[in-house]
Amino acid sequence: MKPKMMMKIIVDVGMTVLLLLLMTYELIGQEVHEWLGVGMFVLLLLHHVLNKAWEQNVLKGRYSAVRILQTGLVIGVLLAMMGSMISGVILSRYVFSALPIRGGRSFARSLHMVCAYGGFVLMSLHLGFHWVVMMGPINKYIKKQSVIHKWLWRIVAVIIAGYGIFAFVKRDIGSYMFLKNQFVFFDFEEPLILFLLDYVSIMGLFVFISHYSVAGLRQIQKKKVTGKI
Repeated sequence: MKPKMMMKIIVDVGMTVLLLLLMTYELIGQEVHEWLGVGMFVLLLLHHVLNKAWEQNVLKGRYSAVRILQTGLVIGVLLAMMGSMISGVILSRYVFSALPIRGGRSFARSLHMVCAYGGFVLMSLHLGFHWVVMMGPINKYIKKQSVIHKWLWRIVAVIIAGYGIFAFVKRDIGSYMFLKNQFVFFDFEEPLILFLLDYVSIMGLFVFISHYSVAGLRQIQKKKVTGKI
């Protein structure tokens, strides 16, 4: 694997880990949450530097259904990330507390909630687009296995996605995304690992949806090109 591709994977894995940790918020403390947010911002900048070739070509070429969906997700993720970071600076009590920011905290709190939970879903969908690339070495290992083993991996994916639906409802993610609930509930007696496992499964749900939706769209495009549809 080329060094640049390896760096891309490392950055993407780092962003995925930080995203999950950022969702713990009160469970790890606001100061740690703020520093993790700074780390996410740094990785986001590095991610865009490493993918500048894609950005330079965004207005070139033909737009297929897959490319439209991918570009829309990139824009959505970028807006959510910027919204989270700007509102995070306004709400900061530690890292950016010295900045002369006055007012706007009520709006910033609502913006932060929408961008945090909406961004979590969008980033998970975006991750599903690039799942094959991120899991490159593991995919090569899976391809060498028998048909039975491949189906076992798929069954595991279905189980994770299925539990992700339950966890999505259990954690009330939808109400936070659309501000139906203005305050996020945290059970401080719950082990952190259980909280993270639920969010990993929710992420897995949207990775599953995105990955297989894109695979289906690409198959349809391929059939159109070959004249079989």
